[in-house]
Amino acid sequence: MTLDPNDYTIQELGPELKDIEDVSELEDILQREHRGENRQGAIALIESRIEKFSEDEEADDEGGVELAGMSVADVGNAVRSIDEIGELEDLLEQEEGGEDRDSVKRLIRQRIDSVQGSDEDEDAAGEEEEAQTPEERHPDLDHPTADKQHVRALEDGTYRDMWVYCEVQQGELIDVSFEMLGKARELMDEYNEEYDADERVVAVVMDDDAERLAEQTIEYGADVAVYVEDDRLDRFRHKPFTEIFCDAARGPGHPYGREDREEEEWRDYDEPRYTVFPATNNGRDLSALVQAELDSGLASDCSDLYITSAVISNPAKTGQPGTNRTFERVLHMKRPDFSGFEYSTILCLDKPDREFHPQGASVIPGSFELPDPDPEREGEVVEHEMPMDDEWFGVEVTEFDQLDGGVDLSGNDVVVALGRGIGDDPTRGIELGLDLVDAFDEADLGLSRGVITASYEFDGHVEGYVAEERQIGESGQVVEPDVYIAVGISGAVQHKVGMDESDLIISINTNPDADIVGFSDYFIEGDLFEVLPELTRAVESGELDVAALADGGRADD
Repeated sequence: MTLDPNDYTIQELGPELKDIEDVSELEDILQREHRGENRQGAIALIESRIEKFSEDEEADDEGGVELAGMSVADVGNAVRSIDEIGELEDLLEQEEGGEDRDSVKRLIRQRIDSVQGSDEDEDAAGEEEEAQTPEERHPDLDHPTADKQHVRALEDGTYRDMWVYCEVQQGELIDVSFEMLGKARELMDEYNEEYDADERVVAVVMDDDAERLAEQTIEYGADVAVYVEDDRLDRFRHKPFTEIFCDAARGPGHPYGREDREEEEWRDYDEPRYTVFPATNNGRDLSALVQAELDSGLASDCSDLYITSAVISNPAKTGQPGTNRTFERVLHMKRPDFSGFEYSTILCLDKPDREFHPQGASVIPGSFELPDPDPEREGEVVEHEMPMDDEWFGVEVTEFDQLDGGVDLSGNDVVVALGRGIGDDPTRGIELGLDLVDAFDEADLGLSRGVITASYEFDGHVEGYVAEERQIGESGQVVEPDVYIAVGISGAVQHKVGMDESDLIISINTNPDADIVGFSDYFIEGDLFEVLPELTRAVESGELDVAALADGGRADD
């Protein structure tokens, strides 16, 4: 029986695929994923297996490649292993005389260019054994930054553990810190089982009451809690927090670390293997600064993480054009891409002459479940001692005001979210949304980013509801209510990550092809200004029948 990938999380799927080598079976599994949850991470996993074993089958195919009937993806896999220009040109001629698909011809031409480029690279490598510096390549040019000091990545570094920056606000760890610890615990447990390793979750806490908070992180999954406690750390500041994190991350003997750094009993490596930060205002700043200082990459605003291998053909990473390389223990960092309609999975991979560690990510708050604390759990709490320069604290906050309250949409049974569809009459749209909210017992009003950033004019009695704190999505709140009602929202990925874990999703839109229809349980096609009053009356009368309002049809019918 063919494995159904939709029965497994992405983390569980990797081990299940490990023993499957039949390309036809893998392609069937891929189609099941496309028809089911259609997760980009799962698709990448399955496609990497297909790519790996397709080459063996193609090598045994003495009759050559027959393009007729092959999908574009199949053609891409087939031509990837062909290194003969003549054979590729024959395939191009075959396609031009057959189905003549532009996408297929483009794939073949790209492969021809790649093979031709690899020949040129080999010729160049024979002529020049060592890479030249910019100064050597261009001696006639002035290089004003030649004396600039720059911290470089390690060579043959030793990397272990997953480090989690636990953010503190108003003297307490915030929820996303616990969410990340729970996810890190899950990832490293699976990692240790998969690779027969014993690597740990390391929490990092900086505050004026850091020791108490560090002990708390053990309850939520940390094996080791590294803390720095100082009265001056009561408020986030870029310079000291970056310096402290990087100093702690660099082990004794690190070429860019402190010379007076003593050996540490709890660790025996140069830098963390992985780093995870919250995608809060402070966390976004710190993650970028730390990863830059450690000379590595960062995937920001991630909504999922998993660790598995990756098969890569990019010559910049493999070091040899036309070949594949398998990278192990890769942190796959899933985030909405810049198109707004798809997810991308970001990988931070070494180059042949360049190491990229730690592999770093920042995580959107609410992306992972809040774990239950275990007061009996044991771990090691380590105080990190280091000198701190007074100049790091050159900026001092002498006075501040704190807003009372705020809007927390996460605790409601129902969330009514309004989008750009209210644009014909913005004030009336807000009024209708509030009427529907009032019809429920535990409900509140949310907004898409489109409403927040639009230049709509609202009457004074509703203007206070149009606030950024009500925004739902990647750069706003993440909610998981029993019922989510999306009104006049197109469903871009940035919004989807903020609400797609809701138990029941109802969307109202005039466009049946809107993206949100694809992940709604019920879709009501109609003008929100007509549908909302009817929906409100149905809720108030206790006779709500969503299926009837949706004309009896679910969104996936």
